[in-house]
Amino acid sequence: MKSAYDVIVNLMMTEKSALLKDQNQYAFKVQTGATKFEVAAAIEKIYGVKVKSVNLMNYKGKPKRAGRSPIPGRRSHWKKAVVTLSEGSIELA
Repeated sequence: MKSAYDVIVNLMMTEKSALLKDQNQYAFKVQTGATKFEVAAAIEKIYGVKVKSVNLMNYKGKPKRAGRSPIPGRRSHWKKAVVTLSEGSIELA
Protein backbone atom coordinates (compact mmCIF):
# COMPACT_ATOMS: atom_id res chain seq x y z
CA MET A 1 0.00 0.00 0.00
CA LYS A 2 1.43 3.36 -1.06
CA SER A 3 1.32 6.22 1.41
CA ALA A 4 -0.12 9.57 0.36
CA TYR A 5 3.36 11.09 0.31
CA ASP A 6 4.61 8.39 -2.09
CA VAL A 7 1.87 9.20 -4.64
CA ILE A 8 2.31 13.01 -4.72
CA VAL A 9 5.79 14.09 -5.81
CA ASN A 10 5.29 17.87 -5.58
CA LEU A 11 2.93 20.77 -6.19
CA MET A 12 3.62 22.40 -9.55
CA MET A 13 3.88 26.19 -9.38
CA THR A 14 3.89 27.44 -12.97
CA GLU A 15 2.17 30.34 -14.71
CA LYS A 16 -0.50 28.03 -16.10
CA SER A 17 -1.17 26.39 -12.73
CA ALA A 18 -1.46 29.86 -11.15
CA LEU A 19 -4.25 30.66 -13.62
CA LEU A 20 -6.00 27.39 -12.76
CA LYS A 21 -6.18 28.42 -9.10
CA ASP A 22 -9.05 30.81 -9.95
CA GLN A 23 -11.09 27.79 -11.12
CA ASN A 24 -10.28 25.92 -7.88
CA GLN A 25 -7.85 23.60 -9.71
CA TYR A 26 -4.30 22.67 -8.70
CA ALA A 27 -1.53 20.87 -10.62
CA PHE A 28 0.66 18.19 -9.05
CA LYS A 29 3.54 16.06 -10.27
CA VAL A 30 2.62 12.50 -9.29
CA GLN A 31 4.17 9.04 -9.41
CA THR A 32 3.99 7.51 -12.90
CA GLY A 33 2.02 4.48 -11.71
CA ALA A 34 -0.57 6.48 -9.75
CA THR A 35 -4.28 6.19 -10.53
CA LYS A 36 -6.99 8.84 -10.23
CA PHE A 37 -8.35 7.22 -7.08
CA GLU A 38 -4.92 7.14 -5.41
CA VAL A 39 -4.28 10.79 -6.29
CA ALA A 40 -7.68 11.90 -4.98
CA ALA A 41 -7.22 10.00 -1.71
CA ALA A 42 -3.70 11.39 -1.25
CA ILE A 43 -4.80 15.01 -1.82
CA GLU A 44 -7.71 14.62 0.60
CA LYS A 45 -5.42 13.11 3.25
CA ILE A 46 -2.51 15.56 2.90
CA TYR A 47 -4.42 18.84 2.46
CA GLY A 48 -7.75 18.03 4.17
CA VAL A 49 -9.95 19.15 1.26
CA LYS A 50 -12.71 17.49 -0.79
CA VAL A 51 -11.69 16.48 -4.34
CA LYS A 52 -14.27 16.82 -7.11
CA SER A 53 -12.30 15.37 -10.04
CA VAL A 54 -8.79 14.36 -11.14
CA ASN A 55 -7.33 14.57 -14.65
CA LEU A 56 -4.05 12.75 -15.36
CA MET A 57 -1.58 13.47 -18.16
CA ASN A 58 1.47 11.40 -19.12
CA TYR A 59 4.56 13.19 -20.43
CA LYS A 60 7.46 11.53 -22.23
CA GLY A 61 10.96 12.57 -21.22
CA LYS A 62 12.82 14.66 -23.76
CA PRO A 63 15.79 13.15 -25.59
CA LYS A 64 19.02 14.83 -24.50
CA ARG A 65 22.71 14.59 -25.35
CA ALA A 66 25.54 14.56 -22.84
CA GLY A 67 28.54 16.43 -24.24
CA ARG A 68 29.84 15.09 -27.55
CA SER A 69 28.51 11.58 -27.05
CA PRO A 70 26.60 10.40 -30.12
CA ILE A 71 24.42 8.17 -27.95
CA PRO A 72 21.38 10.18 -26.86
CA GLY A 73 20.02 9.89 -23.37
CA ARG A 74 16.53 10.67 -22.16
CA ARG A 75 15.00 12.56 -19.28
CA SER A 76 12.59 10.65 -17.07
CA HIS A 77 8.96 10.17 -18.06
CA TRP A 78 6.54 11.86 -15.66
CA LYS A 79 2.86 12.26 -14.90
CA LYS A 80 0.87 15.39 -14.06
CA ALA A 81 -2.45 15.52 -12.20
CA VAL A 82 -4.85 18.47 -12.36
CA VAL A 83 -7.11 18.24 -9.31
CA THR A 84 -10.42 20.11 -9.10
CA LEU A 85 -11.61 20.79 -5.56
CA SER A 86 -15.29 20.89 -4.64
CA GLU A 87 -14.83 22.80 -1.40
CA GLY A 88 -11.95 24.49 0.38
CA SER A 89 -8.56 25.46 -1.01
CA ILE A 90 -4.98 24.37 -0.57
CA GLU A 91 -2.63 26.40 1.65
CA LEU A 92 0.38 27.39 -0.44
CA ALA A 93 3.12 28.11 2.08
